[in-house]
Amino acid sequence: MAGLWRAADGRASASLGLRLLRGGGGGGQGGPLAAPQAGLPVRLRAAHRSQVPTEQVSAGENYPGVIESTKEYKFVERLIPPTRIPQPPQHDHYPTPSGWKPPQDPPPDLPYYVRRSRMHNIPVYANITHGSRKITIIRKIEGDIWALEKEVKEFIEPLLGRTPLTQVNEVNCSISIKGFFDEELKQWLMDKGF
Repeated sequence: MAGLWRAADGRASASLGLRLLRGGGGGGQGGPLAAPQAGLPVRLRAAHRSQVPTEQVSAGENYPGVIESTKEYKFVERLIPPTRIPQPPQHDHYPTPSGWKPPQDPPPDLPYYVRRSRMHNIPVYANITHGSRKITIIRKIEGDIWALEKEVKEFIEPLLGRTPLTQVNEVNCSISIKGFFDEELKQWLMDKGF
């Protein structure tokens, strides 16, 4: 029987050894405890012995109770990262020295809306694709995305001298414009009240 478990070069078959440990065949009846020890290599015999159940801990043994300390929890709270970005503080005048200002309240009455990013910034990004292709992307657009694309073209045309190439992605709610116009579009959208 042990000869069935050994490969041609004399080493034990790993797949058969695993089958034995899982409780499977090889001619033995029952689980891994019923498998003959002689045919197993030393490593598998050790693993086989480690699976033998040990003495159970008596259920009547008393364990010390858990003490919950609320006084020191303030030190733990400092380490827990915030679950959301806090609202920016109120300033005396806008725009701030960095050029940031909050969205208009109430929002502008337009057929589209550009939602701020989670960091409270205008979602306009410059990107380079395929090595040297310069793209500006406006994201988080809600409402009539085609009306915004038309107004973006009208805004960029005098800056570029010709009609810019744009691509509208309705699924991602974004507009891609060929060229870098991120600073101009951020200021333009901020002036509109977004």
